[in-house]
Amino acid sequence: EVKLVESGGGLVQAGGSLRLSCAASGITFDDYAIGWFRQAPGKAREGVTYISRKGGTTYYRGSVKGRFTISSDNAKNTMYLQMNSLKPEDTAVYFCAASSGDPAVVPTYNYWGRGTQVTVSS
Repeated sequence: EVKLVESGGGLVQAGGSLRLSCAASGITFDDYAIGWFRQAPGKAREGVTYISRKGGTTYYRGSVKGRFTISSDNAKNTMYLQMNSLKPEDTAVYFCAASSGDPAVVPTYNYWGRGTQVTVSS
């Protein structure tokens, strides 16, 4: 059974930082492209960032560029999202996911975590 489990969410003041983790079991992250998505209340899910298989390409949506960093530790089979200079508009449930195809194409994501809440107060 494949499981992706996010952790590290919480409540933080604007300008603060959080690091989200996503631990995988049943798959090896090194074999997949990995990404983070988020969904705010009443809004559609949106892609935040991804890194292609073997780390060749990294993407960040414009609103987080320069503030968020995606990374992975293959030895721990864990991916991370370092979030700095957080803003209230970053408030959302954050999901990690693994893709066996083009990480720019959402349907290629085979596996999803259940999400972790990030709340940024003003």
